[in-house]
Amino acid sequence: MRLHRFVWLCLIVALPCSALDYDLKPKQIAAGTWLLEGTTDDFSRQNGGNIVNTGFIETSAGVVVIDSGPSKRYGEALRAAIGKVTDKPVVRLYLTHHHPDHVFGNQAFMDVPIVALSGTRELLAQQGDALAENMYRMVGDWMRGTEVVLPTEEATAGSVDIGDHRLQLLALSGHTGADLAIFDQTTGVLFAGDLIFYQRALTTPNSPSLDSWLADVATLQALPWKLIVPGHGPLATDDKPFVQMRDYLGWLDNLMRSGAEQGAEMTELIRTPIPPRFAAISLSRYELIRSVSHLYPRYERARLPRVDAAAR
Repeated sequence: MRLHRFVWLCLIVALPCSALDYDLKPKQIAAGTWLLEGTTDDFSRQNGGNIVNTGFIETSAGVVVIDSGPSKRYGEALRAAIGKVTDKPVVRLYLTHHHPDHVFGNQAFMDVPIVALSGTRELLAQQGDALAENMYRMVGDWMRGTEVVLPTEEATAGSVDIGDHRLQLLALSGHTGADLAIFDQTTGVLFAGDLIFYQRALTTPNSPSLDSWLADVATLQALPWKLIVPGHGPLATDDKPFVQMRDYLGWLDNLMRSGAEQGAEMTELIRTPIPPRFAAISLSRYELIRSVSHLYPRYERARLPRVDAAAR
């Protein structure tokens, strides 16, 4: 009887470790181009932080990877998934920005150049340890062994030829202050990073302003894209992600601008009814609360005059 109980105890203890499998299944979306689509949920111990879209491009010179995922385990799974598609070596990893779901798989790519905007490197150096601590808290053992690995090369705006693919690198800023979008001019696939969320409410902890984000959305929409890979949400072949982003950003900006003009409290704004057109967007209430917390103090400061200036 004791042995029977011991066996069951071992099975129960072993389940979490045996279940830590991202089970990544690359989906081909264009010539030589593959997408690994994450859930639109928030971080949890159930999904291991796999809430992000990553991708890779098989060129004649080797494989280019876009974002490394939320953990060392994910990065290793991504590397293995690439190996099942092609025997060409990985030659470069691009990071779209510094948020943890996009960069904490870097350990699996330390043998290749890890390329990001200089601002992304600075933000990851400043915030990486705190972000990692938070990820360990939210997703637990999925993060085991994960450490912060900084980019090794600086990305600059412009076109770069890698094998038979020409990639246009766009240095933008609306989401974090340092946001890299990658447009494959050869296939028409736009890897928009978190400048585009689709069917998932956007996050704003590092956004310099919603105006700058709206400008970036316009820049991306003007490209001759054929497919849009958002940082979060489903692949799109039409302009619906841009339309949804402009609508949501405009609504969020107007909500906080009018709230500041009326002297509304932050607690009032976070209880604002979600417009029906956004009701089906994942995490809309949760992200509204976070966005108001992040951004509303700026709107209040912009609206209220300085006391010392009024006294002059």
